[in-house]
Amino acid sequence: MTAGTSFSDILTAASKGWCVKKGDEGFLSMALPVREVVDPLHELHLIAEDQEFRFIWDSAPGLCIAAAGQCQKLDLAGPRRFELAQRFSDATFARLNDVSPEAPDQARPRILFAFSFFEQESERLRTLGAPSAVQALLPRWQLTRQGSISWLRLNGVATDEAEARELAEQLWLMRERLCNKSAPWKSIGAINFSGLSADQKWQDCYKPGLSRGIDLVNSGILDKLVLAVRQSILLEDALDPLAMLLRLRKQQAGSCRFLWQRQQDDSFFGASPERLISLRSGFLRSDALAGTTCLNQDYDSLLRSEKDLREHELVVGSITNQLLGQGLLPRRPRKPQLARHGHLVHLHTPITADAQGKQPLHLADALHPTPAVAGLPRRDAMKWIRTLERFERGGYAAPMGWIDSVGNAEFRVAIRCGKLIGKKLELTAGAGLVRGSIAERELQEVGMKLSVLANQLDLQPNSSIKQVIT
Repeated sequence: MTAGTSFSDILTAASKGWCVKKGDEGFLSMALPVREVVDPLHELHLIAEDQEFRFIWDSAPGLCIAAAGQCQKLDLAGPRRFELAQRFSDATFARLNDVSPEAPDQARPRILFAFSFFEQESERLRTLGAPSAVQALLPRWQLTRQGSISWLRLNGVATDEAEARELAEQLWLMRERLCNKSAPWKSIGAINFSGLSADQKWQDCYKPGLSRGIDLVNSGILDKLVLAVRQSILLEDALDPLAMLLRLRKQQAGSCRFLWQRQQDDSFFGASPERLISLRSGFLRSDALAGTTCLNQDYDSLLRSEKDLREHELVVGSITNQLLGQGLLPRRPRKPQLARHGHLVHLHTPITADAQGKQPLHLADALHPTPAVAGLPRRDAMKWIRTLERFERGGYAAPMGWIDSVGNAEFRVAIRCGKLIGKKLELTAGAGLVRGSIAERELQEVGMKLSVLANQLDLQPNSSIKQVIT
């Protein structure tokens, strides 16, 4: 479909598309350009009317995606989750009849994915109802923007020609609504929060595990260990995560902002600076991101820090070796560069390769978790994370992203993130421990990372307002 597509044109395309799939239980997918320049983050509320699931992928000024509703989904726990998720993706696209083949790359149909860090919940921390090891779905609505071009896509099941034409009508009417400018989005002001203990701090919960972790790396039992802590804040007022993402767009411009909202009172969101994999036309990129300091400090010292450079090289070497193990020939710069994300600065090394036809989730399975969020040796580090962390990581530091209908994909590591359950906001952050790590410096690093989201809230505590630490 093009800007000059008429209502009659899309009705005809829908009818022909159904005829192709007649007698099959396939899906119809159709897209239209949006005549006006729209911001998917602003317009998610419009396409998500009466839909529980909401999704944002915001790399603006690059690709921005808003999605809502569920056309087809997968929800499972346990081993082989990457393999089964890839099968779901392949099978779903095989059943999808795209009647808008001329749509640009940005508008291709996408399947969305959110993994958990571990494939199964910890026995020690088991709760009622095991969380999903992976959630995958083909959304009903997909609104994309790249540059000044916006496209709207609708995926749906049509069992007869009348239903196919009804889908075309829904797409047309939604496009018309988007072309009518909505009211400007209201920013959030100060948000009050409350809790259990005013004097207890997250540091008190983190220090025992941190001390043991430093002992493990200094004694040579582990080469690296990433330990995280969770800080919970009880909000007095409801928080719309979209308003947080708008603030993060300004404060974390180099990151990819994301939202995975299963239902109204259950949202996972953040601003990830770390690319696990990106696949474009068979070209693979992964980012090694390890070594952190604050912008107002001497951040050039990262390039001279023996400890930070050693920690960073562990991550680079592990990603490179994993890709070599997949039969690929990775390439990397000789030295890391500095990458700024908000008020934090990281050591960064891009790693690239010809993917040689490897499937996206096969590669994601090989790389997750990198030493940047787990440690080395990987299996031993993950066992110690289970032992020393007092909470279930869930989606923290796990892959989140999408695969499109031609096999292009992007997955980010879900860090700098928060989970909103009703009025309870959980913030999670961690630090990488290697030989020579100093407890006070690691506490400072975790505090800086926790503040990425906390600072967006403009929290205003008072004597009757308290904090929950987990």
